Order: sequence, then structure tokens, then C-alpha cells
Amino acid sequence: MGNSTLAMGGNLKVHTGLDEAARHKVATALGPVLADTFALYLKTHTYHWNVTGPLFPQLHPMFQEQYNALWISVDDLAERIRALGFPAPGGLAALGKLSSLGEPAVAPSAEEMIRDLMEGHEALARALRPVAEIAGEAGDIVTEDLMVQRIDAAEKTAWMLRVQLA
Repeated sequence: MGNSTLAMGGNLKVHTGLDEAARHKVATALGPVLADTFALYLKTHTYHWNVTGPLFPQLHPMFQEQYNALWISVDDLAERIRALGFPAPGGLAALGKLSSLGEPAVAPSAEEMIRDLMEGHEALARALRPVAEIAGEAGDIVTEDLMVQRIDAAEKTAWMLRVQLA
């Protein structure tokens, strides 16, 4: 691999059918979605560790299933930004600045955890919709499809949490 630029992928142009301005607009819109998804992942994992009480046997594995799904989606979102030709935001400080979701509550009740996560998934679904529109307007059907999948997952998870409170 004689040319380090080629080996590293540094200055190679992306030729996938989307112009740079469209790719940049979509990648920029994906940053906060990545940050919110990571924040929700971290919150869910924290609640998995700290849930107590009579709901523990059902919530502990449910939260684990949810944080595993969120972790996969974090990777999917970051890799989509990279495929568009831009660096994915990383690090707690950078992601924290981009996220609209708050920190996990300190020692909340199991019911408060459920409500907080439900509201987080609902907020994520709301945040994903405009990104799907931006991707659609840019002709980026891959990102648009990813957003549709993520909206579906967020709405389903919010529903699963909501019925725990009924």
C-alpha cells in the first residue's frame, strides 16, 4: 500500500450518487440522533444495573435487551455518517453537547426508570422524523430507510415501556 492517503482513505472522494452538500447535510443531521441514541443506551444500561424492587425480575432482562438493541443502533448510525464521508462525533463531551436527552436520575424507582426510558424513546422517535425528511429530500434513501427502522424501534420500545405503567 504505497500511498498512505489511499490506504487510510484520507482524501478519496465519495462517489455514491449523492453530492457532497447533500451528504454533509444528512451527516450533520445524524449527529444529534447518534448522540441521543447513545445517551438513551447509557441511561438504559445504568437503569439495568440499578433497578431494584419487585419489578426487578422482569425489568433487568428487559432493560438488557433494550440497551443491546440501542448499542447496535449507535454503531449503525455512526457507520452511516462514515459511509457518507464524514467523521462520526465521539467522546462523552462531544456527544453530550449534541444530545437533547438528560442524564439518568440518581436512584429512581423502577416506575420512574420505566417512565424516563419511555419518554426517552418517544423523544428519540420525534427527533428521527425530521432526519428522515432531510435524508428523503437529499435523495439518501439508505439514511431515510435507517431512520424509518429506528422510528419503528423507538415507538415499539416506548409502547413496551408504556404498558408496564398501565
